[in-house]
Amino acid sequence: MDYKKLLFSFEGRINRQPYWMCFLGIFVTNIIVAVISGIMGDTLALIILIPYGIALLWVSLAISVKRWHDRDKSGWWVLIGLIPVIGTIWVLVENGFLRGTEGQNRYGPDLLAGAS
Repeated sequence: MDYKKLLFSFEGRINRQPYWMCFLGIFVTNIIVAVISGIMGDTLALIILIPYGIALLWVSLAISVKRWHDRDKSGWWVLIGLIPVIGTIWVLVENGFLRGTEGQNRYGPDLLAGAS
C-alpha cells in the first residue's frame, strides 16, 4: 500500500481495516507527542504541537474522506461529525462498523474485495 497516498490524498477509497489501523496509529502518536510536549517547556511544545496539529488534521480528513468514499458517499459527509453526539455516533457506525460498497463505485474499485 502506498502510505503517501493513504495518508495525504483525498482520492480513492479504503475499507475498515486501514481506517482503524490509521486511527490506532494516530492515537499512539498522540500519546508520544503528548509525553514529549509535557517534558519540554511551553514554548518548545508549541513548536512541535502546531505543525503536528496541522498534519494530524490533514491526515484525519484524508482517511475519513476515503472511508466515506468506500461507503459510496461524498467526502463532504465528514462534516456530519461536527454535529454533537449524533454526528459522532453516525460517523462511528458508518465508517467504523459498516462494510463499504462491494465492487466498483463512483470513487474507484473495491481494492480489497473479500476483505472487510
